Amino acid sequence: MSAPSPAPNPPRALARLQLHAGFTLDDAAERVDYYDKLGVSHLYASPLFAARPGSLHGYDVIDYHRISPELGGEPALRRLVERLRAHGMGLVLDIVPNHMFAGPGNAWWMDVLRLGRASRYAAYFDIDWRSPDPLVRGRVLLPILGKPYAQALRDGDVRLVHGEAGFALCVHEAALPLSPVSTQPLERAGERAAVLAAHDATAAAGFDRLHALIDEQHYRLALWKLANDMIDYRRFFDINELAGLRMDRTRVFEDSHALVFRLYAEGLIDGVRIDHVDGLADPHRYCRQLRHRLRSLQRQRPTGTPPGPAYVVVEKILAEGERLRGTWRTDGTTGYEFMDQVGALLHDPAGEGMLTELWQAMSGERADFAAVARTARRQILVDSFEAELDRTARALFDAARADLSTRDVSLPAIRRVLVELLVHFPVYRTYAGGLGRDAADESVFQQAYGRARRNVRIEDRELLAEVSAWLGGQSPRGLPPGRMRRARERAMTIFQQATSPMAAKAVEDTACYRYGRLLSRNEVGADPGRLALDIPGFHALCAERAHDFPHNLLATATHDHKRGEDARARLAVLSQAGVVSAWAGTVARWRERNARLRPLIDEAPAPSPADEYMLYQTLVGAWPLELAPNQPDGVRDFADRIAQWQLKALREAKRRSRWTQPNEPYEEACGSFLTRLLDPAHGFTAQLHAFVGRIAAAGAANSLLQTVLRLTTPGVPDIYQGTEFWDFSLVDPDNRRPVDFARREAAVNETASWDELLQDWRDGRLKQRVIRQLLQLRSRDAPTFAQGDYRALAVASPDGQAGDRLLAFQRTLDGHAIIVLALRHTADVLLDAATPHWDAASSAALLPDGTRVRGVRPGRYRNVLGEGEDVVDTGLDPSSWLAPLPVAVLAPTAS
Repeated sequence: MSAPSPAPNPPRALARLQLHAGFTLDDAAERVDYYDKLGVSHLYASPLFAARPGSLHGYDVIDYHRISPELGGEPALRRLVERLRAHGMGLVLDIVPNHMFAGPGNAWWMDVLRLGRASRYAAYFDIDWRSPDPLVRGRVLLPILGKPYAQALRDGDVRLVHGEAGFALCVHEAALPLSPVSTQPLERAGERAAVLAAHDATAAAGFDRLHALIDEQHYRLALWKLANDMIDYRRFFDINELAGLRMDRTRVFEDSHALVFRLYAEGLIDGVRIDHVDGLADPHRYCRQLRHRLRSLQRQRPTGTPPGPAYVVVEKILAEGERLRGTWRTDGTTGYEFMDQVGALLHDPAGEGMLTELWQAMSGERADFAAVARTARRQILVDSFEAELDRTARALFDAARADLSTRDVSLPAIRRVLVELLVHFPVYRTYAGGLGRDAADESVFQQAYGRARRNVRIEDRELLAEVSAWLGGQSPRGLPPGRMRRARERAMTIFQQATSPMAAKAVEDTACYRYGRLLSRNEVGADPGRLALDIPGFHALCAERAHDFPHNLLATATHDHKRGEDARARLAVLSQAGVVSAWAGTVARWRERNARLRPLIDEAPAPSPADEYMLYQTLVGAWPLELAPNQPDGVRDFADRIAQWQLKALREAKRRSRWTQPNEPYEEACGSFLTRLLDPAHGFTAQLHAFVGRIAAAGAANSLLQTVLRLTTPGVPDIYQGTEFWDFSLVDPDNRRPVDFARREAAVNETASWDELLQDWRDGRLKQRVIRQLLQLRSRDAPTFAQGDYRALAVASPDGQAGDRLLAFQRTLDGHAIIVLALRHTADVLLDAATPHWDAASSAALLPDGTRVRGVRPGRYRNVLGEGEDVVDTGLDPSSWLAPLPVAVLAPTAS
């Protein structure tokens, strides 16, 4: 692959902040001093564009030309940047090129509804004006009615109103514009009150008039349930309120990025995170175009601001073995693959068989994750993406009809082979263009093709080969200009934009809520079917990243994670061979003890065995370290958080309930079980607290290992808001709760010793100290971390086993070295321990006498995460450095 040119001044570390009306740009400015002391170089802001009023995340943009007034507007942004620059810090901005909020407040969208295809913004949105339904063709389908159309009119849910802007259609209190042609007769009709009364649909004559008026519009009102079957604009996943944009059109690109470019030229931002890059028609072209425009603005940046190039990363899910294209000219991804890799490293493959048997015994389900995901994909195509499936099939049908040799191919046959391709697609998307598929995409497509071929009807195999050719197997540019080439290119684009949301919805939002072998592996970007990663494999991935994308973002927590980084680290302890049997016995006793709490729904206990087992895992992972069973307010708050997670998990799984058709009796029964389970009088919370206490120190050791690797391996660390302390959060909105910055600011100013921090390790200050020490080291030795090599160090022991426990590597640049030592799978020593404190006896229990790390650059080093200092030759004794923690980072004393 072609690696990007290293940026001369990449960020040292980012701190992600979620901004909204309750935490504004001015609130962020108040946190700058804290993050400076922590050692962060850049804040990393969620989207700042004007968004739907009340938005808690900013991904529902309504105006790309303004900073959100709810966040303080551009004046507040300038105040934040002024504070950042005073501390030598910068700002990276999350941008949303794929979609906008489709509703009131979005002038572009409203203009399309008012003028239809004549709107200057009609080409901005990815609307299919050629719907096969004559009632929708040439219009935008708006599936916003809570009742069937006629009933909604008769019940007054849709009515004609008049306001400052003139006549409008009011649907559930939201105003929709009327076409100028349809309002002219209304304006000429005389008294407004009479006109409104004449269109009162509660009367028969008024119903007919209102319907006739609606029928003249450039949109069709429809029941919300029709969206997944009939929607005629590209959406973000299956969210009707987020309409896809045509960012492949230069005018759209320039208009939607004008503010971004101005902010960069004026030195107010230093880089961007590109949200959902796989939703774009041509990510390759978009990223290169964005890089080119940002480079062209570098000379306009004020003196004193980083000169560039801008830091650019893309939100992209990479499957195992998949690599980001260097030709995109980005600095890398937002780091989901690192979260997967370091998470897998924490797990012990020795426990995989027992965990699989336990899941099957507890749940009664024998399918592996790959099979669960395939089933979910097949269901999602019907339940959520029927309209997208139909649009893709029709595009392929157009391609077939454009060629005389395939004009007899039927649309149903195309749908059949398309479904099998989508069900068996191994990655989120491919990137074929005018030249067809490159080698990487061809390899991916052959996997999908081979699996699909085994599942399609024999009669459809020849068509499957044709479809494969149309989707990039043959170069469209090799065809003569004309209809056939255009049809092939369009089919390819629509297919590639469809695969990513379908995969995400099926895997992340469905299968990960169905398969529960060990929930610490059910994370965005991870494969729950792959439990563990060995140390040599982790080294190889780090070395590859150092070569290809040295400034890739490294994340272990995000606003999209399903479990906090420390919840996952704790659950990973359950995979260790010495723990999994204890866990199996414990959960069996819990199920037996709690059986009487389960209500019967349709003669079956609720929750189901699978849902109950995943609930126990969630309780173990999320139980706060400082919570005791005799604290009723704390237990009540915890129960509320779990209840919120449980409801979302049941609906996302789509087995017994779902968002579109909630199974309230089952949900209420599960909620009742949870309430009774966590009632202190039942006694379960005491058992839960005791079990968490057994594995907590080993979980903390995992967390510290994960933290150290995020801050020392090649890449740019991303610190999600609040995770400097222990993070046992759950999926959103739980992972977006307010952060107690006062505690963190007080702790960062403390000078407590390592022993004091270890004594009170449950309060989170220990983790914060590790982060601060390593960020300060990154500041002092910035070139080593930004440009240095990554080299695995050999671990030798008499029994040959230490290399499976001890991770050792060094970062080197121009004779300067940083050495990292980290122990994994420490439950043998830390199970039932009061603290994660490490000493010589602990090392001896895991590392046999004579264990040495070889290939070290000689010199005098000190342990940044302790108080040790000594001269090191080409080999070192790791046990002499692994104290007071099972991780150590050695820096030259001259640094």
